Amino acid sequence: MLLVRLRNVGANSSLRMFSTERINRVLIANRGEIALRVMRTAKKLGIETIAVYSDADVNSMHTKYADRAYRIGEASPLKSYLKMEKIIEVAKESGAQAIHPGYGFLSENATFADMCKDAGVTFMGPPSQAIRDMGMKNAAKKIMINAKVPVIPGYNGSNQETDFLFEEAKKIGFPVMIKAVFGGGGKGMRIAWNEQEFIEKLESARSESAKAFGNSDMILEKFVERPRHVEVQVFGDTHGNYVYLWERDCSLQRRHQKIIEEAPAPGLDMHTRQRFGKNAVDAARAVGYVGAGTVEFIMDKHGNEFFMEMNTRLQVEHPITEAITGVDLVEWQFKVAQGEKLPLSQEEIPLRGHAIETRIYAEDTEAGFMPTAGRLEHLEFPKNARVDTGVEEGDYVTVHYDPMIAKIITIGSDRNNAIWLMDKALQQTHIGGLCNNIKFVRSCLTHKEFVAGNVYTDFIADHEQELLKTKTPPTKEALIEAAIGRLLLSSFNNVTSKGPFHASDYFRLNHHAKETIKLEENKVEASIIDNENLLLKLNGERLEIAVKDVQRVDDTLYPAVTFTVESQGKRWKSKAIQLPDSIMIYGTEERKWDIPQETVFDDASAAEAGLEARSPMPGVIDKVLVAAGDAVRTGQSLVVMTAMKMEYVIKAPFDCVIKSISCIPGKNVAKNAILVKFDKEV
Repeated sequence: MLLVRLRNVGANSSLRMFSTERINRVLIANRGEIALRVMRTAKKLGIETIAVYSDADVNSMHTKYADRAYRIGEASPLKSYLKMEKIIEVAKESGAQAIHPGYGFLSENATFADMCKDAGVTFMGPPSQAIRDMGMKNAAKKIMINAKVPVIPGYNGSNQETDFLFEEAKKIGFPVMIKAVFGGGGKGMRIAWNEQEFIEKLESARSESAKAFGNSDMILEKFVERPRHVEVQVFGDTHGNYVYLWERDCSLQRRHQKIIEEAPAPGLDMHTRQRFGKNAVDAARAVGYVGAGTVEFIMDKHGNEFFMEMNTRLQVEHPITEAITGVDLVEWQFKVAQGEKLPLSQEEIPLRGHAIETRIYAEDTEAGFMPTAGRLEHLEFPKNARVDTGVEEGDYVTVHYDPMIAKIITIGSDRNNAIWLMDKALQQTHIGGLCNNIKFVRSCLTHKEFVAGNVYTDFIADHEQELLKTKTPPTKEALIEAAIGRLLLSSFNNVTSKGPFHASDYFRLNHHAKETIKLEENKVEASIIDNENLLLKLNGERLEIAVKDVQRVDDTLYPAVTFTVESQGKRWKSKAIQLPDSIMIYGTEERKWDIPQETVFDDASAAEAGLEARSPMPGVIDKVLVAAGDAVRTGQSLVVMTAMKMEYVIKAPFDCVIKSISCIPGKNVAKNAILVKFDKEV
């Protein structure tokens, strides 16, 4: 039985005191890697775990790992993970004494926290009033001002008239940051660099915020140029104790979404570090905070910090704080939820080494970082790093949820060592079947300015051309291993211990021992010498190649082989995987080789294909802004769609007349689906 007692701790205090019996069963109201993360600590503590899942997650890792799992609805979060009444119903039915919300979804929903309390279930987060206070950025800033925590100049009032906000923006001075009163994760956030674009950016932020948080109110802030994003992990208990567990630098971002995080923040002396921590604890104390939270600051080029917002939940990047302190933050959450005191005082919080976390996303970096969806045909993670993931080989990345595949975490003796370890870990992270950002992350990680510690939130934008140069011409070694991989995969069933080319169907079916292998724009001529040796003709150069240690890999979704190459005094190992329309090679470099296929046009010629606007990814149509017969100008917005929690605007590529509309608001569209056809240029 859950016992909850409240006592008054002062007329001006919002701190709530709880006394509970030990939690023996917890429901995790989330999915993916964070659900698994919470479950692992719960099981370590002997706590039974209850999972909830949508139709899209019926076979997911978190569903299978939990002690029990309950279906809560359809794939859409609105019809599953955001259904508060259904989750409370499952908690009561399963006998769960507590609900851990993870991050995202209902983790910062004050109404849900109140519903848990009313149902007699412990909400493993802060008091609902703290969520409300910190969830509204305008109210949060007022509280911080009263608590003497430094804040950024701006407007955070209730007047939301467009003309009034425009006048306030001019008073603040451009550039101005437009931010949703509710929410986080970069949603409902835009930068207006000048007066001319303010209205458009305001409306875009309002629209995205309304869809994500059900509220379109905005605040305005002076945009700090070349800022650093430094956040502090704080913890409070029900006995009035507070600590900070040092800080994290999360400056490397794209579209306000973090890509690389590190702890502690580079370049800060201990005095500055302690000042950040004190301000963060003052912020938490001001709202009677309980549990794990993060106070986020903007730091300008002079080293001054300004309160930005407080995330009233566990953060995605919490593992790097765990790495440098040795603290299991989820275990602390359970202790605080049971009414226990914080296990350590401020003086006892250790600080050791340097930790880095990288977020691996399913996205096409060469196509504007467009999120991708589909099947993970191959998945291989490093052995010598912490990997937090919610997917395994064969799973699908769907359009319904965030496209993050995994978080990779390394800790080193110092920052340079942590960077080196992370680069090695990323080299050992292999993903087949979906575009991903591994090469891009490695480009960021090894960039000379990042290595020097010169990090700030515009780092990627300022260095984008350098960072995106991830596709290089194949080396000689890459062509060799790709050619061998193609040969071995083509004769997969005949790969035996007698030698890779023993009775090879690939050659015998063609009645000769010479083949030309097409590798995109490259051609390699291969001739068999004997069971282990080939003669390759590559760009006019003749090379004798020994292929040894060939092994079939039969536990993957698609045919795969590993082999060792010996050529010109060099020896290296490689792996080849046959995907539906390509082969993946993991050897001297990771490279996908497309298998040439005929281009098929249905009702449009190649010339006509340029007179269409297509969906860049699977998603849902939000708005159609034009009609057939409309004359539009270059860059004019045509269609607004949402996918993977982000809003995308499809714009006219040139001056033209709209011929037809092929999409409907509220309906799903597939990747590359025709949305709008253009009749002619005007």
